[in-house]
Amino acid sequence: MKKTIVLFLISLFTLQSCSINTEVLYHKDSATSMITDVDTREFMAEMQAMTPDSLKQEKFKDIDRFPTVWTSMYDLIKKEGKLKTENQDTIRILKKVFLKSTKDDKNAIPAGFSFKMDHFTPNDYEIIKNFNKGEKLPFDQNVLNIWDGKTLTINTDFFNLKNIEEVLKSKGSDEQTEKMEGMMMMFFKNIGTTLKFENKIKSITGKHDWLKQIDDYSVRIVYDLKAMNDKDAKLKNTDKKIVIVTE
Repeated sequence: MKKTIVLFLISLFTLQSCSINTEVLYHKDSATSMITDVDTREFMAEMQAMTPDSLKQEKFKDIDRFPTVWTSMYDLIKKEGKLKTENQDTIRILKKVFLKSTKDDKNAIPAGFSFKMDHFTPNDYEIIKNFNKGEKLPFDQNVLNIWDGKTLTINTDFFNLKNIEEVLKSKGSDEQTEKMEGMMMMFFKNIGTTLKFENKIKSITGKHDWLKQIDDYSVRIVYDLKAMNDKDAKLKNTDKKIVIVTE
């Protein structure tokens, strides 16, 4: 079942010419929710232009199977007849993870994909972290920052694409794995994450060039993909820990 989940999720991230935007909402009860949107319009347009009409149905059939409304991983796996667990913790998590595709009115091929984790508690994330040791899942690592309902402690070591890169490596051949190092810029155009809070931000301690406060309730992380792949890149602010306290 783990492999089924990974195959669904990896499909969202292994497309070239993609833009990825994530929003993490921090609830007052110490839970968090996350939505990741993957814009694949440019990639799909390129693929369709290069694919003969006679081959399009076969080439895009797997991509086209994604639902166009929010559907839980539990329902997707159950529908395919691949639900082979009775573990209640696993089932509970699967019911809180959702997927959907976005289609333009004039195009049957998806223009994007979205991935949602709904109201995850600290205990849920412990389960996810243990799960992720065996099968790497490409979720935004910022959801693993420590949040107690009032204070968020951000580990800026999470400001990278290692989690996604490890997924791609784990699913490729030895030759593909060797080529994966330093190639993440070829897979993605823009990547950003917004961290939002239900209460106003009271204070922010620590600085990083990629993190900016955008309003009373939110901060934005915009990843510098060039700097990620340049060992000599110099950033002005690179604090390892940023603490955000809310009212």
